[in-house]
Amino acid sequence: THTRSLAKIKDGLKASAGSAVCVSYALFCCICVRKRFCDFHEHNLLNVRISQTSFALQCFVSEPQSTQLTGLFVEKPKSNVVAVAGSDVTIIAKVDSSTLTRKPTMKWLKGKWLDLGSKAGKHFQFKETYDRNTKIYTYEMKIVKAVPGDAGGYRCEVTAKDKCDSSTFEVSVEGDAIYVGFFAYRDGGEDDGELDFSALLKKPEKEELETDVWELLKSAHPSEYEKIAFKYGITDLRGMLKRLKKMKEQPVKHSEAFLKRLESCYTVDKGKKIVLSCEVLDPNAQVKWLKNGQEIKPSAKYVMEANGNVRTLTINKANLSDDAAYECVVGEDKCSTEVYVKEPPITITKLMDDYHVVVGERVEFEIEVSEEGAHVVWCFEDQELHKDKESSKYRFKKDGKKHTFIILEATLDDIGMYHAWTNGGHTKGELEVEEKELEVLQDIADLTVRATEQAMFKCEVSDDTVTGKWYKDGVEVLPSERIKMTHVGRFHRLLIDDVKPEDAGDYTFVPDGYALSLSAKLNFLDPPKIHLDTTGNMVSQNTIIVVAGNKLRLDVEITGEPAPTVVWSKGEKPITETEGRVRVESRKDLSCFVIEGAERDDEGNYSICVTNPAGEDKAMLLVKIVDVPDPPENVKCTGVGEDCATIVWEPPKFDGGVPIKGYLMERKKKGSSRWTRLNFDVYESTTYEAKRMIEGVLYEMRVFAVNSIGMSQPSLNSKPFMPIAPTSEPTRLTVHDVTDSTCSLKWLAPEKIGAGGLDGYIIEYCKEGGTEWVQANTDLCERQGFVVRDLPVGEKINFRVVAVNIAGRSPPATLGQPVTIREIVEHPKIRLPRELRTKYIRTVGEKINLTIPFQGKPRPVATWYKDGKPIDPKMVNVHNSHVESILFIRSAERDHSGTYELVLQIENMEDRATINIRIIEKPGPPQKVRVTDVWGFNAALEWEPPKDDGNCEITGYTIQKADMKTKEWFTVYDHNRRTNCTVSDLVMGNEYSFRVDCLSLEHKRNPYKEKDMTCAPKFTQPLVDRTVVAGYSMAISCAVKGFPKPKIVWMKNKMIIGEDPKYLMQNNQGVLTLNIRKPSTFDGGKYSCMAVNELGKDEVECKLAVRGETQR
Repeated sequence: THTRSLAKIKDGLKASAGSAVCVSYALFCCICVRKRFCDFHEHNLLNVRISQTSFALQCFVSEPQSTQLTGLFVEKPKSNVVAVAGSDVTIIAKVDSSTLTRKPTMKWLKGKWLDLGSKAGKHFQFKETYDRNTKIYTYEMKIVKAVPGDAGGYRCEVTAKDKCDSSTFEVSVEGDAIYVGFFAYRDGGEDDGELDFSALLKKPEKEELETDVWELLKSAHPSEYEKIAFKYGITDLRGMLKRLKKMKEQPVKHSEAFLKRLESCYTVDKGKKIVLSCEVLDPNAQVKWLKNGQEIKPSAKYVMEANGNVRTLTINKANLSDDAAYECVVGEDKCSTEVYVKEPPITITKLMDDYHVVVGERVEFEIEVSEEGAHVVWCFEDQELHKDKESSKYRFKKDGKKHTFIILEATLDDIGMYHAWTNGGHTKGELEVEEKELEVLQDIADLTVRATEQAMFKCEVSDDTVTGKWYKDGVEVLPSERIKMTHVGRFHRLLIDDVKPEDAGDYTFVPDGYALSLSAKLNFLDPPKIHLDTTGNMVSQNTIIVVAGNKLRLDVEITGEPAPTVVWSKGEKPITETEGRVRVESRKDLSCFVIEGAERDDEGNYSICVTNPAGEDKAMLLVKIVDVPDPPENVKCTGVGEDCATIVWEPPKFDGGVPIKGYLMERKKKGSSRWTRLNFDVYESTTYEAKRMIEGVLYEMRVFAVNSIGMSQPSLNSKPFMPIAPTSEPTRLTVHDVTDSTCSLKWLAPEKIGAGGLDGYIIEYCKEGGTEWVQANTDLCERQGFVVRDLPVGEKINFRVVAVNIAGRSPPATLGQPVTIREIVEHPKIRLPRELRTKYIRTVGEKINLTIPFQGKPRPVATWYKDGKPIDPKMVNVHNSHVESILFIRSAERDHSGTYELVLQIENMEDRATINIRIIEKPGPPQKVRVTDVWGFNAALEWEPPKDDGNCEITGYTIQKADMKTKEWFTVYDHNRRTNCTVSDLVMGNEYSFRVDCLSLEHKRNPYKEKDMTCAPKFTQPLVDRTVVAGYSMAISCAVKGFPKPKIVWMKNKMIIGEDPKYLMQNNQGVLTLNIRKPSTFDGGKYSCMAVNELGKDEVECKLAVRGETQR
């Protein structure tokens, strides 16, 4: 064979010398000698068409994918499928669904992830069939007119709930062209299975020489101007073309002043330096440099130099403002040039990303460039995209350096490569658009119909634009007069009118362009039929009347194939009993329903339902049980007379199923058991007046209902009633009071009440001239007075009062003339209580609660003032009613003192009442109490009144004295009105203390309660045992309390110690001391002290031991 050597390219670099590639005329095999884990994981055979002798290969590495298969396939596709270019090829797979709980799902994939279901159409076609006998699904994939691009690795994958299985196979496409077969190692990219080497087979681009833009524009055709401007970053193309045209129009003149003129144009990059140079004839000639006709002054930016005949202009750090026409002037002669400042090329800083969307989604390709305001050209494949041409579909957006190309709704025609070009950069992104996966929202259901009925198959898919075809047993269904196919939105329907037996079969709906089919079956069966005999005891169709206690037997003929199932039901409850009082008996072609001894509860709606696979039939029966009626209800006496009574009752709730003919009445005396029939012909009304009764005797009544079946049980006895005449009318009806909406009436009891007594009164009113009386009270009024409320203002109303007892209503008592409903005006008047007419005095802390009654109509407005100002509600609480006003102070303070005024006002009429309230407290002590003089047995005292008088007058003073020895106080003057006094009967030589207390009104209101200090004697400190030395004086002591002052008795060995001079007894404010002068051994023993007063006594004791002097 013919063999050529190739250079292997890996990741754009030459492979090492250790690797070799051999190319055969029929087959090229690529073998890597140094195999590594990163280069080889699995081998897949691919076929790629060769268009050039030199090519490049790309190798991709992927981890092997492991899937636990469950063996669902009954038949898998062949591992190698060979197809001829231009011909069709079919791949078949079969799946067993006998062990599956739901329908399996099949996916056909190319490579590792490309779902071919989205490619379904003219090129890829999918079919699914199901065998109900073997429960095997058959899946077919057909490639129409295979092309070399269809070659590659494929996989079919079936899933069913938690089970999964897959099978891989290769497809090879043979033809006249030369193909390359090799082992590739892929990463499962989006071009998996369809490798494209066109980009790698292109020749490398050669570096272009830098070209002057002005020269390029001069020699270029006008149609190329825009391309040149975009490539070289010209923003003001129109201005540059004007300058170019001007340059072309200027003829080349012979100059006497210039040896060498300026170049026709100069080009400089932005930010660089440029030198404009020319030669003049006269080395001493002075030149001027002009920019757009304006003279240029020398500066750091513009440097002008003269070197012999050479004149130069240097422009430092050129910018866009330096892009202009420059002239060098010598006298009357000049030469000009154009300077073009090129901007740096625009680069792309953020590249375009690839997009993978479904049909209808929005796509946004976004890039970022190095400069704002840059010109970006967007292309689809080799076609430039313009906003004006595709404005309805494409959008172009600029935001600073960010440029965005937007496709509003992607379609399958938008699949391809999109490019973004600037004059200094290029990026591209690929757009993959998949069709939306078609979802079945509602599947077709099996149908079972009878002859002449309509059959309708209906399904719902997710896309309302999808069309499809209907098939019956694999044959396409065509529309006719009987068969109609509709497509409304997402719903597809197949309607078959007047169904015939030949319409039975399997129906399938196949959506166009999708590997999907929906199947259902149409069954044609003979439905069951109920033949109901409506003669005999049926008074009307489907209604049966049975007298209670009789037997009902109903035989119903049933037809249908197969034999239908019969179900009898009462209401919603089926009857399944075959024995008993109510039962169902079954025979061939006959069903019997039996009720033994019909009861009232057996009445109701009965149904018989027969079903078989072909359908069902149902009949409704109304079984009506007739019987004697229930007894009448609520028998009562509504009115009595002297020898008669009116009886009413309610019809029975159950009339026995037939109309009530009338009633029979009976009566008896209370306590008797003998009933007397009052009528022998049926009485049709429910109100009856019983006559010829004895007044004052209690009676009871009962009623029977009668229909065509018989007479009911008697009703319950009525409440006992007594024939008696009603009372006479109430007397002396008068109007007590009238307001704008009420009227108060009073009356006296009837003169004649009788044996029936009096239950109460009914008050009624009627407008003058009217005839309709309205009852004012809902319950009987037991009092002889009533206030009628909610009356219209200004109307004239008639009133009447009726007495009611067991006999009924008495004649009414009426007023002589109508009453006008209008409030009677009464002047306001305050009825001030007697105790408030004088000064009202209370002590601090007391509660004040003043109730001031008043009168007046209409209701007066009560307002309180204190010292001429409105009362403060925070200090005083006020509550007003329509008859009184209450002023309440919870805890009185001295600030509450003042003059309170109550103003009662009705419109322009008013009444006033004044109350003086004084809050007092205990005054302070008198000031500067002093003794002014002492003589004999007398002492003169003076003092000043207290600073605080307690808000009341000082009525006097109480003066007390105390001897400093006893310190007991005694009252000298109980009520002294002056601020001085003389104290007499003093003991000469004694020292006294005096005190003065103020007397006021507060003392009279709260007199001082002296604390009861009386108590029985009690020792607070006991005697203590002592041991003393003879000849040395000693003392024993204790303490006692008690009032009145107790008498003290000292004892030795229970013997009272008298006036013995050896002992000295002392009492100092309750501290008792017994002194023993120079005790001897004879003085030892038990000493005790006893205190006695009128309330009791107490005693303490101790032991005294006296040691002799020798013991010392």
